[in-house]
Amino acid sequence: MELSWIDKLRIAAVAALGMIVIGILAWPLAAPEDPMLPVRAWSISPLGTMVLLALAFAVGFASYFIAWPHGREIGILAVPFGLAVWAGRSGPMQALTQRHMETHEREALLHSLRLEPVYWLLIVAAGFAGVLGAQYVRSVLAEPVDVIGKKWRLDPNACIHGLTALVVAVLVAHFFVGVFAQDLIGSDNIMATQPAAGQILFAVIAAFAVSAFAVKKFLNLSYIWPAIASVFAIGFAEAVYGRAEVVQRFAETRPATFFPHSVCAILPVQLIALGAIGCVLGYWLAIRYEYWRKHGSAG
Repeated sequence: MELSWIDKLRIAAVAALGMIVIGILAWPLAAPEDPMLPVRAWSISPLGTMVLLALAFAVGFASYFIAWPHGREIGILAVPFGLAVWAGRSGPMQALTQRHMETHEREALLHSLRLEPVYWLLIVAAGFAGVLGAQYVRSVLAEPVDVIGKKWRLDPNACIHGLTALVVAVLVAHFFVGVFAQDLIGSDNIMATQPAAGQILFAVIAAFAVSAFAVKKFLNLSYIWPAIASVFAIGFAEAVYGRAEVVQRFAETRPATFFPHSVCAILPVQLIALGAIGCVLGYWLAIRYEYWRKHGSAG
């Protein structure tokens, strides 16, 4: 079940499209005035958001046909790769903590980060919607189908499995981000410092690859669930480490480059973009592992 050279070219083409259109051409929509500051969702204007959503949809739509006949599997990567360029160009989290030294300012900063992942996931979802739209257009052109009258039924078991997948993905990703996203450790061996951009790239992709692998392997669910779980990563870290006394202790006694957990040193755009790539990677690794168990080990 090795990737063929043509599939590798398809992945490269899709990644290049996302990186050029979203990562480079759309960069002025999100570029902070101070290049040392991080990319924040709240700095993008409403008009810029609409343009970004439209671009994400168009990129996903085009990627489906670029990667066809594997457009559904590969095309979804275009927008995350584009946002990954932003994640790499962004200033670090410590640039924000250095500007918010007081306890109440740190608390406000944590609260502002809580919902920001939803914004970035919507951008990724717009790309996914583009892929689905292209898939529907191709299916209609190839063989018209009648979707009127189809009934949709909510499966309680599917809901339970989905919620279980969310919990598992959040816990697994949180643990492995803490393992992988380590720069220098404080003398008391419990505080992380700001990881480098390359370390964050590896850590988030690897952590969500592990979570998606576990979700597919043990719950037989797709990468959608761990991708959704990435929205809750910062909120979970805030619930565990963002208590008022912890925030006060760090604000008053620690340099701004120190964080109670590595997740707290990662920006929302980095978690969502790199996490989405990791989720797709982990999902297909799980499928390949099962294929190897059934066929490779027998040989």
